[in-house]
Amino acid sequence: MPMQPRYWFAAKRYGWGWGLPLRWEGWVTLCVFLTLVAIAGVKSMPQRPMLFVLLVSIATALLVLVCYLKGEPPKWRWGGKYGA
Repeated sequence: MPMQPRYWFAAKRYGWGWGLPLRWEGWVTLCVFLTLVAIAGVKSMPQRPMLFVLLVSIATALLVLVCYLKGEPPKWRWGGKYGA
């Protein structure tokens, strides 16, 4: 019997993308993202707001990449049982 993949992030029930983490690796990823955003805010705001925007954009792109690689396959979902 083939093993099912162990996704870090669940697919959203409505729309496209991912919701809350399913596994501890996903929670660590989310905590690292939030920590990076907080550090960027402390180090760059309010003196350099464009640097803050750049750093948050990079952190967000990395989070989306991890979600894409380690989360359930993304597709548009209209609700229903188990996001189908």
